[in-house]
Amino acid sequence: MSDEFPGALLIQFAKAPQLGQVKTRMQPQLSVEQSLALHCDLVRRTHQTIHRAALCQSQLWISGEDSAGFFQSLQPLPTIKHQRGADLGQRMHSAIATGLGHWQSVLLIGSDCPAINRNYLRQCLLALETVDVVLGPAEDGGYVLIAMKTAAPGVFDGVSWSSPQVLAQTRARLAALQLSYFELPVLNDIDRPEDLVHLEGLPGQKKTSE
Repeated sequence: MSDEFPGALLIQFAKAPQLGQVKTRMQPQLSVEQSLALHCDLVRRTHQTIHRAALCQSQLWISGEDSAGFFQSLQPLPTIKHQRGADLGQRMHSAIATGLGHWQSVLLIGSDCPAINRNYLRQCLLALETVDVVLGPAEDGGYVLIAMKTAAPGVFDGVSWSSPQVLAQTRARLAALQLSYFELPVLNDIDRPEDLVHLEGLPGQKKTSE
């Protein structure tokens, strides 16, 4: 079966699963080991969602050293790239610009939002046919998804990453650059203990807090 959007690339961003370095905001409600297990579960879940969706080509862009070989254990085996840049904005721009060297559009998601599904991704790709940028807003003031048809670096300038202002600042950047954009429905990232409630009821999810 051929991809529905052959001109698009879907990029998944993920941190290497290192004990004490991932999901640190979950502590002390979750132990360091539970936080690592949650991170791995979310990365795996996102990877599986992408491949079940089969909408377009995909790549996994990682940061940090995968000393345990976790990413190599994912099935099907992803095309793995390494993130480059001093902050999240630079890393996203680098990945998107690289992808746009080979594809007409690039959709980038993190690994913290298990609510992203095939319909959400497809809605994004359809919307991107008529606008420059698509955003998937997060409940915490950030976003779970960004898709672009042009690698405009200014989109990520002056954004206070990991703050509640990320989405608002990005909207302001898009307006200043006169880029048209569309926003998808708001979803929840799994970043803090209070976010764990959003895992309940998702298919196949085991309770990490037990």
